[in-house]
Amino acid sequence: MTLSPTDLDETDWLILSELQSDGRLSFKELGRRIHMSAPAVAERVRRLEASGVITGYGAQVDAAAAGLPILAFLQLRCRPSDCLLRTTSAEDYPEIIEVHKLSGEFCTMLKVRAASLRHFEGLVERLGQHGDMRTHIVMSTQYAGRPVAPVVEDRPVTRPEGWASR
Repeated sequence: MTLSPTDLDETDWLILSELQSDGRLSFKELGRRIHMSAPAVAERVRRLEASGVITGYGAQVDAAAAGLPILAFLQLRCRPSDCLLRTTSAEDYPEIIEVHKLSGEFCTMLKVRAASLRHFEGLVERLGQHGDMRTHIVMSTQYAGRPVAPVVEDRPVTRPEGWASR
């Protein structure tokens, strides 16, 4: 069963908001917060899980406190014969925490964690076998973890004055 964004009602979004803030809420507490009975909330949550809107629950871990203080982004332009996604697996690079396929000049954006600059340097050397790379070490994170919420799709677009069709 798949839900489309238009199938999510205000109550679904309230449930999602609360669970994104605290995934350990009981159905009873969740129901109290959104003014529904625990069985009704449980049914809604199960529907959101079955449809794939809720994909799981987990702990938020401070990576620096866990021994991985270096966070970086790497743009990678793979050589076709050495494409990272075709010639390796996640187990080969445990430092990689996200992989994004891109359009444009670089084909892949990697988000990585390392224990030290030396560890990061070794990772960059290993990843370099796959192609050209740009590295960006994160000095600090000012904002992260925006919860998923409904958005207004109708954003105004300004017409480009000098580029209008005739």
